Amino acid sequence: MPSETLEEYLEAIYKLAERGDARPSRLAEAMGVSAPTVTSALKRLKTRGLVTRPAGGIALTAMGRVEALSIIRRHRLAERFLVDVLGMPWEDVHEEACLLEHALSPKVQAALETYLENPDVCPHGHPIPTAEGVVAAPTGEPLCGFETGSEVEIVRIDEEDERLLTYLASLGMYPGTHVKVCDVAPFQGPLMVEVGGSRYALGRDIAGKIVVDAPVGAARGKGRRRL
Repeated sequence: MPSETLEEYLEAIYKLAERGDARPSRLAEAMGVSAPTVTSALKRLKTRGLVTRPAGGIALTAMGRVEALSIIRRHRLAERFLVDVLGMPWEDVHEEACLLEHALSPKVQAALETYLENPDVCPHGHPIPTAEGVVAAPTGEPLCGFETGSEVEIVRIDEEDERLLTYLASLGMYPGTHVKVCDVAPFQGPLMVEVGGSRYALGRDIAGKIVVDAPVGAARGKGRRRL
C-alpha cells in the first residue's frame, strides 16, 4: 500500500486527469510543492507501477486507478460522516477528511459505509466511487453557460475551496438548491441569480465552478449561451 503522501499524489493525479490536465506542473500546483519534489514522487509512483509518463504527462495505471478511487471513496465517505453525523459545516470538512482517509481501517470503513447507507455523492456533490471502483460519469454544466430565464438545480461545486464554499453557504447554494438565472451581463459580466426568493450577483469565475442541471420534471430555460 502506498504511503500517505503517495496516496495524496494519486488522488490529485486522478482529479487532474478528470479535467484532462495531468501534467507535472499542474500536479506541483495542486500539491503545493516544488517541481523537484513532484519529480521525486512520480519516480516512486512509477517504480510501484502506479503511474506512467506518456509524452511528459502523467497517467494512472490500472492499479494506480484502483488505488486512487479507493482513496477518493474513503475521503468522500469521511466528508459525509463529518457533515451528516457530526454536523460540521461543509466548508470545513475537506481538510479534515484528508486526515481521516488515511486512518480508516477496512473494518471501520465497512462499518461507516453501512451506517451512512452507501451514499452516492459527497456533501459537495462529487460522486463517491463504489466499493468495486465504479464511479458515476459526471453530469451537469457550469452555471455561467446558461441564459436569462434558465431554471436549474445545483449538482456539485467543482472546487472544494474553503472560502468559496463559505461564500456559497452564505447564499444558501448547496447541491440540490434550485437557482433561476434572472439576468446575464454582456462582455463576461456577472450573472444575477435568484435563490430562495433572494437575488445575488455572481461573477463568471464563481458561476463557472457551480455545476448545475435542470431539476427532474422541470422545463429548461432557453438553453446554454454561446460564449
